[in-house]
Amino acid sequence: MMAVKVESQELNEMEERKQDFTNGEKYFIYSPTEKTSSQNIAQKTGTRSYFMCQQFGKGFNRKTKLTKHIKAHTGEKPFRCNLCSKSFRKMDYLNRHLKIHSGEKPFTCQQCGKSFTEKGHLKGHMRVHTGERPFTCQQCGKSFTEKGHLKVHIRIHTGEKPFTCEFCGKSFIDKRNVIIHMRIHTGEKPFTCQQCGKSFTQAEHLKGHMRIHTGEKPYTCQQCGNSFSENVHLKTGTRDFSCEHCGKFFNHKGNLKKHTQIHTGEKPHACTQCGKSFIEKGSLKIHMRVHTGEKRFSCKQCGKSFKEIGHLEGHMRIHTEEKPFTCQQCGKSFNEKRNVKLHMSVHTGEKPFTCEQCGKNFTHKRNVNLHMRVHTGEKPFTCQQCGKSFTQKQHLKVHMRSHTGEKAFTCQQCGKSFTENVHLKVHMIVHTGEKPFTCQQCGKSFTTAVNLKYHMRTHTGENLFSCDHCGKSFKQKKSLNCHLSSPKKCGKSVSLNQGSETFMSRSAVFKFPS
Repeated sequence: MMAVKVESQELNEMEERKQDFTNGEKYFIYSPTEKTSSQNIAQKTGTRSYFMCQQFGKGFNRKTKLTKHIKAHTGEKPFRCNLCSKSFRKMDYLNRHLKIHSGEKPFTCQQCGKSFTEKGHLKGHMRVHTGERPFTCQQCGKSFTEKGHLKVHIRIHTGEKPFTCEFCGKSFIDKRNVIIHMRIHTGEKPFTCQQCGKSFTQAEHLKGHMRIHTGEKPYTCQQCGNSFSENVHLKTGTRDFSCEHCGKFFNHKGNLKKHTQIHTGEKPHACTQCGKSFIEKGSLKIHMRVHTGEKRFSCKQCGKSFKEIGHLEGHMRIHTEEKPFTCQQCGKSFNEKRNVKLHMSVHTGEKPFTCEQCGKNFTHKRNVNLHMRVHTGEKPFTCQQCGKSFTQKQHLKVHMRSHTGEKAFTCQQCGKSFTENVHLKVHMIVHTGEKPFTCQQCGKSFTTAVNLKYHMRTHTGENLFSCDHCGKSFKQKKSLNCHLSSPKKCGKSVSLNQGSETFMSRSAVFKFPS
């Protein structure tokens, strides 16, 4: 009786003509009169494979299997998670996903104790211990522990990028990469640190961040024993990538690529607001905070905020008085590594940055940029109270203390306070009696660099400051001012000889030997 029922059902199905099943599109067709290649294969294998997908020619022996397969083309995902609203094509996929919420990981590695939600994941993980890589690329010979990894890798050779961002059109070789990329547009950061509240776009980034709190450094160098919190910080010791311009070696191809842009001058990442360009995308991202005013990193002790975490870390050493970076030549210590690098130019005498207008040389590029404002007359930093403008932000900051009366730098010996730290340093010479600036011609010593500079004019006979009224010249500005304010004053204006400096800069007056 059962056999008759099955035969009757099959006869009814055979009476159907070519049928469409989804929205009028021919995703699959059943025809008893047409022998397809799938049917031929089915006859050889002893199975019936009459239902064929018209897009890829894949055959199925049951209509229900083909119907499930069609969802891959239509994008239909009828199985929805009640906890996060994520949808899936198959019930099996939903069941796997639910283990993420329940935290259930029933499959455990006997060697390291790591647990997994699926048996297949455990099987793939075991190859980490055995070293087995059964899936090999036929083009380059690279091997992988999982077939899916090889499939993604093959797209590097073919150039195929099937997954596209619907916002910006950027394409990716892996679906996971496009999902992560989409969070840039949506701002979604689903992985949050339970200790400090910081959020991340990827679980791996959160995992790395947690080591800041735990102090864990699981990656150890086999040669020197040093440990690191991230595997990328653990160097192999080999530097296989060399720069064709300067011969410098790098252990990563990506690092060489970034370095090469220094020689080519290529800066592919441009700010849309001011047009400034950068070599790295990360540098542009940090620069954008100049326009937004965003300062995400705050000091817990004084409340000062910073655009970069590295700047906050350097600032924290002001409170701890830690100076871990030491000059190997003179033993002077600094709270930031970059300050040691800047200091080294004192020993080498190197001044690689030159002003194109006057030819003056500088040790740092930033100093050239600041110096250029002498020629352009640019003073971008203006006091909101009195309207006075300055070439540097720090000068404005110091000027503001004239309005507030703040004197933040106090001498520990006599209690006298100053508006600037450099003034305090000059004052400390009163207590120490130190005179670090010595004339090379006569041996006389001075407390400040500017006093030595004035003294040198006694040897050179140079008079920079002249009176407009009577033409009398003076070596120092204060001497000219005294001349102008005398009972027999002959004028009220100060003019300088051509080519001389109008005012001594603060750095020139209070410069100390490094």
